[in-house]
Amino acid sequence: MQTARPGNFALALKDLKDGVSSIHIWPMLGWQEIRQRYRRSVMGPFWLTISTGAMIAGMGPLYGRLFGQDIGSYFPYLAISFVVWLLMANLINDCSNAFIAAEGFIKQIKLPLTIHILRVVWKNLIIFAHNLVIVVLVFLFYPPEMGWHLLQLPLGVLMIAVNGLWFGVLVGLFCARFRDIPQIIASVVQVAFFLTPVMWKADMLGKHIWAAQINPLYHFIEIVRAPLVAGGASLLSWGAVLLITLTGYAVMIMVFSRFRARIAYWV
Repeated sequence: MQTARPGNFALALKDLKDGVSSIHIWPMLGWQEIRQRYRRSVMGPFWLTISTGAMIAGMGPLYGRLFGQDIGSYFPYLAISFVVWLLMANLINDCSNAFIAAEGFIKQIKLPLTIHILRVVWKNLIIFAHNLVIVVLVFLFYPPEMGWHLLQLPLGVLMIAVNGLWFGVLVGLFCARFRDIPQIIASVVQVAFFLTPVMWKADMLGKHIWAAQINPLYHFIEIVRAPLVAGGASLLSWGAVLLITLTGYAVMIMVFSRFRARIAYWV
């Protein structure tokens, strides 16, 4: 792959800057997509909250018993784990189709391409906020330990959103070019659910805990989950997330600089 020319690099950075600064566009597009999906529904996106709550209510006692866990500690763990997993899984799947779904906008309206990724990120944050109601209800019965470590929770959600941007641009670009990739990603996400400590805990692996720690998804879940159930996330998880973030943006800028102009033809 040829390296991007300086002009292309500047255009990619400008696209990224203009997209992020267009806060009057992508939040509106993300909210409009949710409204369109539930336009004749009385409950709206809260139907997702109800279905997620029903799954957690059913899985909590069952898997708590299977794993031999105390329900008082396992139920909050499962609730926050599952809600954060849904945010990440939906973000990954939606990002793979972000440019494809925005074909009409890309071909007819001159907008920064990163707006279409930010729209997806914002939409999933809104859905996450609805599902967060479940976590609040669970922690009313099983309150977390109070302290400054709880401030890590919004920071962890922010880091997931920030990484959603580079991931969406990078993966959305390749998915626009190769239409089989979205199906592959959807299948990988399904398998990753069982390989990531969502229903089970990493310390159950004993000396093989490294199998969970080499999973990037584990660290992203942990920086949101640990402040509520473990008194704060470890430096290992924060360090892994920071490294992934910096590496991801570096790779994304190089690839985006090289192929940004071709996206309109690929979709």
